[in-house]
Amino acid sequence: MNIILFDSSEITIEKNLKVTSFLPRRDVRAVHLLKVLHKNVGDSFSAGVFGGKTGSGVITEISETGLLITLNLNTEPLPRTPLHLGVGFPRPIQLRRLLRDCASMGLTTVDLISTELGEKSYRDTKLLDDGGASSALMEGAVQARDTRLPELAVYSSLSTWLQKDFSQRRQGINSLSKKALGTVLLAADNVRSQGSFSELKPFQKNTEAVLAVGSERGWSDREREQLESAGFTRLSLGQRALRTETACIAATILVMEKMGLLNLR
Repeated sequence: MNIILFDSSEITIEKNLKVTSFLPRRDVRAVHLLKVLHKNVGDSFSAGVFGGKTGSGVITEISETGLLITLNLNTEPLPRTPLHLGVGFPRPIQLRRLLRDCASMGLTTVDLISTELGEKSYRDTKLLDDGGASSALMEGAVQARDTRLPELAVYSSLSTWLQKDFSQRRQGINSLSKKALGTVLLAADNVRSQGSFSELKPFQKNTEAVLAVGSERGWSDREREQLESAGFTRLSLGQRALRTETACIAATILVMEKMGLLNLR
């Protein structure tokens, strides 16, 4: 864990405005602090409140029941990466890794789509119901020292997903079929591409992007027509057939580079 996250319900603000929290000894965060980081009374560590600010925590007491911690959280969390990912359902084992990495990269949304050529059984994964998906997202956020997670949703078809409103603050734009000003719409397609991700020019400041990646069998011709009608440009990632998770990460990094988000600030 690169940051210890606390839920707001676990935090107490005392009369002197000191912010504290208590972690039971068996809590995975307490175990990590004591057994992995070898922290003692008076030691500090990176901390944050889930969905909120970051800062530091200091262990003020260690007892048989748990750890008493004082928190100083006054730093804004990392900015979100203005990229929305829509991806055909991958294999469940890939899905866990993909969600973790998407959270690490700070994506705004991750949407799982039932595509025409996708394996139908992948949609029955228990990760979405047993807490596995949330756990993977949390693991990625903690890796990146972030306090916020991508929004996760499931769509029954590509056509349904294309009606999603990605405009957020842009008034009057109700779906991707009405291309949002300042939003770049891209789809990975190694079979019938209209260009290459390497040919993308740097985006203007404050540009958002929507990235669509199909299942391992790619897009059907009908889905390609739907993407084109919605304003998407289909781009190649090269001649090799990639796993879904690999294509997502590769395309995301290439888009983030065009956004200028890989520069140190």
